[in-house]
Amino acid sequence: MVAPPYYTVPPQGYGGVESVVAGLVDRLVARGHHVILFAAGRRGTAAQEFVRTWDTPPTEQLTLALPEVVHAARVEALLRAHTVDLVHDHTLAGPLTADARHSPTIVTVHGTMDDLAGVYRPLGSAVSLVAVSHAQRRRAPDLNWVATVHNGIDVDSFPYRADKDDYVLFLGRFHPQKAPHLAIEAARRAGVRIILAGKCSEEIEHDYYRDRLAPLLGHDAVEVGVAGPALKRRLLAGARCLVFPIRWEEPFGLVMVESMACGTPVVALARGAAPEVVAHGRTGFVVDRPEQLAAAISDCATLDPADCRRYVSSRFSLDAMATGYENAYRRVLASPGAAAAGGAFAMRPPTTV
Repeated sequence: MVAPPYYTVPPQGYGGVESVVAGLVDRLVARGHHVILFAAGRRGTAAQEFVRTWDTPPTEQLTLALPEVVHAARVEALLRAHTVDLVHDHTLAGPLTADARHSPTIVTVHGTMDDLAGVYRPLGSAVSLVAVSHAQRRRAPDLNWVATVHNGIDVDSFPYRADKDDYVLFLGRFHPQKAPHLAIEAARRAGVRIILAGKCSEEIEHDYYRDRLAPLLGHDAVEVGVAGPALKRRLLAGARCLVFPIRWEEPFGLVMVESMACGTPVVALARGAAPEVVAHGRTGFVVDRPEQLAAAISDCATLDPADCRRYVSSRFSLDAMATGYENAYRRVLASPGAAAAGGAFAMRPPTTV
Protein backbone atom coordinates (compact mmCIF):
# COMPACT_ATOMS: atom_id res chain seq x y z
CA MET A 1 0.00 0.00 0.00
CA VAL A 2 1.65 3.20 -1.20
CA ALA A 3 0.41 6.47 0.32
CA PRO A 4 1.26 9.99 -0.87
CA PRO A 5 4.23 11.54 0.96
CA TYR A 6 2.83 14.88 2.16
CA TYR A 7 1.02 13.82 5.37
CA THR A 8 1.26 11.03 7.91
CA VAL A 9 -1.10 8.05 7.72
CA PRO A 10 -3.49 8.76 9.35
CA PRO A 11 -3.17 12.56 9.12
CA GLN A 12 -3.27 14.86 12.13
CA GLY A 13 -5.47 17.41 10.36
CA TYR A 14 -6.06 17.90 6.66
CA GLY A 15 -5.46 14.81 4.52
CA GLY A 16 -8.46 13.04 3.02
CA VAL A 17 -6.47 10.52 0.98
CA GLU A 18 -4.36 9.62 3.99
CA SER A 19 -7.51 9.08 6.08
CA VAL A 20 -8.87 6.71 3.45
CA VAL A 21 -5.57 4.82 3.23
CA ALA A 22 -5.37 4.43 7.02
CA GLY A 23 -8.91 3.08 7.26
CA LEU A 24 -8.39 0.68 4.39
CA VAL A 25 -5.10 -0.65 5.78
CA ASP A 26 -6.62 -1.30 9.21
CA ARG A 27 -9.66 -3.05 7.78
CA LEU A 28 -7.64 -5.23 5.40
CA VAL A 29 -5.40 -6.32 8.27
CA ALA A 30 -8.48 -7.13 10.36
CA ARG A 31 -9.67 -9.33 7.47
CA GLY A 32 -6.47 -11.35 7.50
CA HIS A 33 -4.40 -9.69 4.77
CA HIS A 34 -0.73 -8.85 5.19
CA VAL A 35 -0.20 -5.17 4.42
CA ILE A 36 3.11 -3.38 3.92
CA LEU A 37 2.56 0.37 4.06
CA PHE A 38 4.96 2.74 2.29
CA ALA A 39 4.45 6.23 3.71
CA ALA A 40 6.09 9.25 5.30
CA GLY A 41 6.51 10.09 8.96
CA ARG A 42 5.48 7.97 11.89
CA ARG A 43 3.81 4.57 11.99
CA GLY A 44 0.10 4.95 12.72
CA THR A 45 -1.83 2.00 11.29
CA ALA A 46 -2.21 -1.73 11.91
CA ALA A 47 -0.05 -2.60 8.88
CA GLN A 48 2.22 -5.52 9.74
CA GLU A 49 5.14 -3.72 8.10
CA PHE A 50 5.79 0.01 7.80
CA VAL A 51 8.35 1.30 5.31
CA ARG A 52 9.22 4.96 5.86
CA THR A 53 10.06 7.00 2.76
CA TRP A 54 10.45 10.37 4.49
CA ASP A 55 11.32 10.88 8.17
CA THR A 56 9.14 14.01 8.17
CA PRO A 57 6.38 14.49 5.58
CA PRO A 58 7.27 17.36 3.21
CA THR A 59 3.96 19.11 3.86
CA GLU A 60 5.34 22.56 3.16
CA GLN A 61 6.20 21.39 -0.38
CA LEU A 62 2.67 20.21 -1.15
CA THR A 63 2.45 22.14 -4.42
CA LEU A 64 5.85 20.95 -5.69
CA ALA A 65 6.35 17.87 -7.85
CA LEU A 66 9.81 16.92 -6.63
CA PRO A 67 8.81 15.32 -3.27
CA GLU A 68 6.32 13.10 -5.10
CA VAL A 69 8.98 12.01 -7.60
CA VAL A 70 11.53 11.36 -4.84
CA HIS A 71 8.89 9.38 -2.94
CA ALA A 72 8.16 7.25 -6.02
CA ALA A 73 11.86 6.55 -6.56
CA ARG A 74 12.33 5.52 -2.95
CA VAL A 75 9.27 3.26 -3.07
CA GLU A 76 10.58 1.49 -6.15
CA ALA A 77 13.97 0.88 -4.53
CA LEU A 78 12.41 -0.35 -1.29
CA LEU A 79 9.89 -2.58 -3.08
CA ARG A 80 12.72 -4.76 -4.35
CA ALA A 81 13.21 -6.11 -0.83
CA HIS A 82 9.59 -7.35 -0.63
CA THR A 83 7.57 -10.05 -2.36
CA VAL A 84 3.95 -9.00 -2.70
CA ASP A 85 0.85 -10.14 -4.55
CA LEU A 86 0.05 -6.64 -5.74
CA VAL A 87 0.85 -2.98 -5.24
CA HIS A 88 -2.01 -0.64 -4.37
CA ASP A 89 -0.78 2.85 -5.24
CA HIS A 90 -2.46 6.09 -4.14
CA THR A 91 0.20 8.42 -5.52
CA LEU A 92 0.52 10.36 -8.75
CA ALA A 93 4.11 9.58 -9.76
CA GLY A 94 4.26 5.96 -8.55
CA PRO A 95 2.11 4.44 -11.32
CA LEU A 96 4.60 5.71 -13.92
CA THR A 97 6.93 2.90 -12.82
CA ALA A 98 4.23 0.21 -12.68
CA ASP A 99 5.23 -1.51 -15.91
CA ALA A 100 8.62 -2.43 -14.38
CA ARG A 101 7.15 -3.93 -11.22
CA HIS A 102 7.04 -7.70 -10.69
CA SER A 103 3.52 -7.50 -9.25
CA PRO A 104 0.42 -5.90 -10.76
CA THR A 105 -0.47 -2.36 -9.72
CA ILE A 106 -3.89 -1.08 -8.74
CA VAL A 107 -4.20 2.69 -8.63
CA THR A 108 -6.93 4.54 -6.77
CA VAL A 109 -7.54 7.74 -8.69
CA HIS A 110 -8.14 10.45 -6.10
CA GLY A 111 -8.07 13.48 -8.40
CA THR A 112 -10.20 14.92 -11.16
CA MET A 113 -9.98 13.30 -14.57
CA ASP A 114 -9.62 16.68 -16.25
CA ASP A 115 -6.08 16.66 -14.87
CA LEU A 116 -5.25 12.97 -14.66
CA ALA A 117 -6.62 11.27 -17.78
CA GLY A 118 -3.53 12.37 -19.67
CA VAL A 119 -1.35 10.63 -17.07
CA TYR A 120 -3.13 7.26 -17.09
CA ARG A 121 -4.11 6.95 -20.74
CA PRO A 122 -0.54 6.32 -22.03
CA LEU A 123 -0.01 3.68 -19.31
CA GLY A 124 -2.73 1.47 -20.77
CA SER A 125 -3.01 -1.92 -19.06
CA ALA A 126 0.16 -1.38 -16.99
CA VAL A 127 -2.12 -0.06 -14.24
CA SER A 128 -5.60 -1.13 -13.17
CA LEU A 129 -7.59 1.92 -12.14
CA VAL A 130 -10.17 2.23 -9.38
CA ALA A 131 -12.49 5.24 -9.40
CA VAL A 132 -13.82 6.72 -6.17
CA SER A 133 -17.12 7.67 -7.81
CA HIS A 134 -19.11 6.91 -10.93
CA ALA A 135 -19.06 10.62 -11.73
CA GLN A 136 -15.26 10.57 -11.80
CA ARG A 137 -15.16 7.46 -13.99
CA ARG A 138 -17.64 8.85 -16.52
CA ARG A 139 -15.27 11.72 -17.32
CA ALA A 140 -12.75 9.30 -18.89
CA PRO A 141 -14.59 6.04 -19.63
CA ASP A 142 -11.91 4.77 -22.02
CA LEU A 143 -9.27 4.22 -19.30
CA ASN A 144 -8.40 0.81 -17.82
CA TRP A 145 -10.95 0.89 -15.01
CA VAL A 146 -11.45 -2.30 -12.98
CA ALA A 147 -13.82 -1.01 -10.30
CA THR A 148 -15.56 1.92 -8.67
CA VAL A 149 -15.13 1.90 -4.90
CA HIS A 150 -16.55 4.72 -2.79
CA ASN A 151 -14.33 6.04 -0.03
CA GLY A 152 -15.24 4.78 3.42
CA ILE A 153 -14.88 5.99 6.99
CA ASP A 154 -14.86 4.52 10.47
CA VAL A 155 -18.44 5.52 11.23
CA ASP A 156 -18.14 4.71 14.93
CA SER A 157 -15.34 7.26 15.29
CA PHE A 158 -17.74 10.08 14.40
CA PRO A 159 -20.07 11.26 17.19
CA TYR A 160 -23.78 11.26 16.38
CA ARG A 161 -25.90 14.19 17.59
CA ALA A 162 -29.59 14.61 16.93
CA ASP A 163 -29.72 18.03 18.64
CA LYS A 164 -27.90 20.75 16.72
CA ASP A 165 -26.39 24.11 17.63
CA ASP A 166 -27.05 27.49 16.02
CA TYR A 167 -24.53 27.38 13.17
CA VAL A 168 -23.83 25.82 9.80
CA LEU A 169 -20.36 24.67 8.83
CA PHE A 170 -17.90 24.93 5.97
CA LEU A 171 -15.04 22.44 6.25
CA GLY A 172 -12.40 22.17 3.55
CA ARG A 173 -9.72 24.07 1.67
CA PHE A 174 -9.98 27.85 1.40
CA HIS A 175 -9.77 27.62 -2.36
CA PRO A 176 -11.80 28.99 -5.28
CA GLN A 177 -12.83 25.44 -6.20
CA LYS A 178 -14.34 24.94 -2.74
CA ALA A 179 -15.92 28.43 -2.76
CA PRO A 180 -16.42 29.09 0.97
CA HIS A 181 -17.46 32.64 0.08
CA LEU A 182 -20.63 31.13 -1.40
CA ALA A 183 -21.22 29.31 1.90
CA ILE A 184 -21.00 32.59 3.81
CA GLU A 185 -23.37 34.36 1.44
CA ALA A 186 -25.90 31.50 1.64
CA ALA A 187 -25.74 31.33 5.44
CA ARG A 188 -26.38 35.08 5.69
CA ARG A 189 -29.38 34.85 3.40
CA ALA A 190 -30.67 31.99 5.54
CA GLY A 191 -30.11 34.08 8.68
CA VAL A 192 -27.80 31.61 10.40
CA ARG A 193 -24.25 31.87 11.72
CA ILE A 194 -21.48 29.99 9.88
CA ILE A 195 -18.18 28.57 11.13
CA LEU A 196 -15.44 27.99 8.58
CA ALA A 197 -12.59 25.53 9.20
CA GLY A 198 -10.05 24.90 6.49
CA LYS A 199 -6.57 24.62 5.11
CA CYS A 200 -4.85 27.74 3.81
CA SER A 201 -1.23 26.98 2.92
CA GLU A 202 -0.83 27.20 -0.87
CA GLU A 203 -0.34 30.50 -2.68
CA ILE A 204 -3.70 30.27 -4.43
CA GLU A 205 -5.36 29.66 -1.07
CA HIS A 206 -3.65 32.66 0.52
CA ASP A 207 -4.67 34.88 -2.38
CA TYR A 208 -8.25 33.65 -2.30
CA TYR A 209 -8.45 34.10 1.47
CA ARG A 210 -7.17 37.68 1.25
CA ASP A 211 -9.26 38.76 -1.69
CA ARG A 212 -12.54 36.86 -1.39
CA LEU A 213 -12.91 35.34 2.06
CA ALA A 214 -11.46 37.76 4.61
CA PRO A 215 -13.71 40.67 3.55
CA LEU A 216 -16.78 38.53 4.29
CA LEU A 217 -15.80 37.41 7.79
CA GLY A 218 -17.55 38.89 10.80
CA HIS A 219 -19.50 38.07 13.95
CA ASP A 220 -21.79 35.76 11.95
CA ALA A 221 -19.01 34.22 9.84
CA VAL A 222 -16.10 33.00 11.96
CA GLU A 223 -12.97 31.29 10.66
CA VAL A 224 -11.19 28.87 13.02
CA GLY A 225 -8.29 27.57 10.89
CA VAL A 226 -7.45 23.93 10.29
CA ALA A 227 -9.57 21.55 12.36
CA GLY A 228 -7.76 18.54 13.79
CA PRO A 229 -9.59 15.23 14.26
CA ALA A 230 -11.24 16.14 17.58
CA LEU A 231 -12.35 19.65 16.61
CA LYS A 232 -13.54 18.46 13.21
CA ARG A 233 -15.82 15.89 14.80
CA ARG A 234 -17.15 18.37 17.34
CA LEU A 235 -17.92 20.95 14.68
CA LEU A 236 -19.56 18.43 12.35
CA ALA A 237 -21.72 16.94 15.08
CA GLY A 238 -23.02 20.30 16.27
CA ALA A 239 -23.77 21.92 12.91
CA ARG A 240 -27.25 22.28 11.47
CA CYS A 241 -25.77 21.32 8.12
CA LEU A 242 -22.53 21.23 6.17
CA VAL A 243 -22.42 23.68 3.27
CA PHE A 244 -20.49 22.27 0.31
CA PRO A 245 -20.67 24.83 -2.53
CA ILE A 246 -18.06 23.30 -4.83
CA ARG A 247 -17.23 24.94 -8.17
CA TRP A 248 -15.37 22.00 -9.73
CA GLU A 249 -15.88 18.33 -10.53
CA GLU A 250 -15.13 16.99 -7.04
CA PRO A 251 -14.16 13.29 -7.43
CA PHE A 252 -15.72 12.31 -4.10
CA GLY A 253 -15.85 14.73 -1.14
CA LEU A 254 -15.08 12.74 2.01
CA VAL A 255 -16.23 15.53 4.33
CA MET A 256 -19.81 15.01 3.11
CA VAL A 257 -19.75 11.43 4.37
CA GLU A 258 -18.13 12.47 7.66
CA SER A 259 -20.84 15.08 8.16
CA MET A 260 -23.71 12.69 7.52
CA ALA A 261 -22.12 10.16 9.89
CA CYS A 262 -22.57 12.77 12.63
CA GLY A 263 -26.25 13.10 11.77
CA THR A 264 -25.58 16.39 9.99
CA PRO A 265 -27.14 16.84 6.53
CA VAL A 266 -25.24 18.30 3.58
CA VAL A 267 -26.22 21.18 1.34
CA ALA A 268 -24.18 21.00 -1.87
CA LEU A 269 -24.00 22.26 -5.40
CA ALA A 270 -24.57 19.57 -8.03
CA ARG A 271 -21.01 19.17 -9.24
CA GLY A 272 -18.81 16.08 -9.37
CA ALA A 273 -19.85 13.28 -7.06
CA ALA A 274 -22.12 15.34 -4.80
CA PRO A 275 -25.38 13.98 -6.32
CA GLU A 276 -23.95 10.47 -5.93
CA VAL A 277 -22.90 10.88 -2.29
CA VAL A 278 -25.85 12.84 -0.86
CA ALA A 279 -29.35 11.36 -0.92
CA HIS A 280 -31.30 14.43 -2.03
CA GLY A 281 -34.25 15.16 0.24
CA ARG A 282 -33.16 12.54 2.77
CA THR A 283 -29.60 13.27 3.92
CA GLY A 284 -29.36 16.78 2.51
CA PHE A 285 -30.06 18.80 -0.60
CA VAL A 286 -28.13 19.02 -3.86
CA VAL A 287 -29.03 22.15 -5.82
CA ASP A 288 -28.02 23.54 -9.19
CA ARG A 289 -27.38 27.22 -8.44
CA PRO A 290 -25.70 29.15 -5.58
CA GLU A 291 -28.84 31.24 -5.02
CA GLN A 292 -30.67 28.02 -4.05
CA LEU A 293 -28.31 27.22 -1.18
CA ALA A 294 -30.00 29.46 1.40
CA ALA A 295 -33.41 27.82 1.03
CA ALA A 296 -31.78 24.39 1.20
CA ILE A 297 -30.05 25.36 4.46
CA SER A 298 -33.44 26.24 5.95
CA ASP A 299 -35.02 23.04 4.62
CA CYS A 300 -32.47 20.90 6.47
CA ALA A 301 -34.57 21.40 9.62
CA THR A 302 -37.08 18.96 8.10
CA LEU A 303 -34.56 16.10 7.79
CA ASP A 304 -33.99 13.30 10.31
CA PRO A 305 -30.38 13.17 11.57
CA ALA A 306 -30.77 9.42 12.18
CA ASP A 307 -31.38 8.91 8.45
CA CYS A 308 -28.03 10.53 7.73
CA ARG A 309 -26.22 8.18 10.09
CA ARG A 310 -27.97 5.05 8.79
CA TYR A 311 -27.27 6.03 5.19
CA VAL A 312 -23.53 6.36 5.79
CA SER A 313 -23.37 3.15 7.81
CA SER A 314 -24.94 1.20 4.96
CA ARG A 315 -23.03 2.75 2.03
CA PHE A 316 -19.77 4.36 3.13
CA SER A 317 -18.36 2.22 5.94
CA LEU A 318 -14.82 0.84 6.05
CA ASP A 319 -16.24 -2.64 5.55
CA ALA A 320 -18.02 -1.59 2.37
CA MET A 321 -14.82 -0.01 1.06
CA ALA A 322 -12.66 -3.00 2.01
CA THR A 323 -15.06 -5.39 0.28
CA GLY A 324 -14.94 -3.28 -2.85
CA TYR A 325 -11.16 -3.36 -2.90
CA GLU A 326 -10.97 -7.08 -2.15
CA ASN A 327 -13.17 -7.68 -5.19
CA ALA A 328 -10.92 -5.43 -7.28
CA TYR A 329 -7.81 -7.24 -6.03
CA ARG A 330 -9.28 -10.64 -6.96
CA ARG A 331 -10.26 -9.38 -10.39
CA VAL A 332 -6.75 -8.11 -11.12
CA LEU A 333 -4.96 -11.12 -9.62
CA ALA A 334 -7.12 -13.49 -11.68
CA SER A 335 -6.19 -11.78 -14.93
CA PRO A 336 -3.68 -13.36 -17.33
CA GLY A 337 -1.45 -10.33 -16.97
CA ALA A 338 -1.04 -10.91 -13.24
CA ALA A 339 0.04 -14.50 -13.77
CA ALA A 340 2.49 -13.43 -16.44
CA ALA A 341 4.02 -10.93 -14.02
CA GLY A 342 5.21 -13.81 -11.91
CA GLY A 343 2.70 -13.85 -9.08
CA ALA A 344 3.11 -17.52 -8.14
CA PHE A 345 0.81 -17.15 -5.14
CA ALA A 346 -1.40 -14.41 -6.57
CA MET A 347 -4.65 -16.34 -6.14
CA ARG A 348 -4.01 -17.66 -2.66
CA PRO A 349 -5.95 -15.59 -0.11
CA PRO A 350 -5.23 -13.64 1.93
CA THR A 351 -3.15 -11.33 -0.16
CA THR A 352 -0.03 -9.36 0.60
CA VAL A 353 -0.47 -5.70 -0.37
